[in-house]
Amino acid sequence: MLHWAVVFFIIAIIAAVFGFGGIATAAAGIAKLLFYLFLVVAVVMLVAALLAGRGITR
Repeated sequence: MLHWAVVFFIIAIIAAVFGFGGIATAAAGIAKLLFYLFLVVAVVMLVAALLAGRGITR
């Protein structure tokens, strides 16, 4: 049990270094950008699949 406490303590220290250093803000901005980028790509692929599906059925 002490082993797991030490492991989680080290993980918390690493998370605190990243969180307090301003890296979290930059990472959140990058995550937002990637989310919207992949959302646009997913919509484009969905429309392309629907249009391709219509050509096959007719």
